[in-house]
Amino acid sequence: MTESAQKTTHFGFQTVAEEEKAGLVHGVFTRVASRYDLMNDLMSGGVHRVWKDAMMDWLAPQPHQRLLDVAGGTGDIAFRFLGRAPGATAVVCDMTESMLVEGRKRAEADNLAASLDWVVGDGMALPFADNSFDVFTNSFGTRNITRIQDALNEAYRVLKPGGRIMILEFSQMPNPLLQWAYDRYSFNVIPPLGQFVVNDRDSYQYLVESIRKFPDQETFASMIRQAGFEQVKYRNLSLGIAALHSGWKI
Repeated sequence: MTESAQKTTHFGFQTVAEEEKAGLVHGVFTRVASRYDLMNDLMSGGVHRVWKDAMMDWLAPQPHQRLLDVAGGTGDIAFRFLGRAPGATAVVCDMTESMLVEGRKRAEADNLAASLDWVVGDGMALPFADNSFDVFTNSFGTRNITRIQDALNEAYRVLKPGGRIMILEFSQMPNPLLQWAYDRYSFNVIPPLGQFVVNDRDSYQYLVESIRKFPDQETFASMIRQAGFEQVKYRNLSLGIAALHSGWKI
């Protein structure tokens, strides 16, 4: 058995071979793509929209910047970015083509077609040249990547000097009692909701499990620094249910 074959990672609470995870994640998002945006609204009560607006507020998009949104799926972040930055352009990169197809169907996609590209690609091996983008974002997709550090290294590579990374991801609540209550909600409400709306309980079981496997705020900030970024900071959202991480390529 080769060394690479021996390497394992997590898929939710399951332990799987590293080479299997991408296919499993691809299967999850292929199955849920058509109802992805609806489920986000139902699961969060629409709060995910507030978090994404907070991301834009901190990011403060500037005219004529070029954005790469990895795991950008149906385009939420790219649409918001382009709406705030006249003359800016964006690339939405996602490993699941069906998610990009759903994004192209949205009304905003037609209005912003001249400024927006959709690319199938792997966050651990981005199909872009060094120093190509001013801004790199990832919204709720980092925890699905097999080797997160490799993806952060790739983000650093494709950003121009002076470029900024910002990642929105589910995180850990510092209050144990609130975390306990949130866990009860997640495990008892979200998978049954997925079964009812999408006829797919297993995919949403994976999603809630994947949140618990993601590094806490300080650990993830350290990983961003390890990739080479400086001035790394984070902000908790909704008491730590989600967190925004920011860093700069200096």
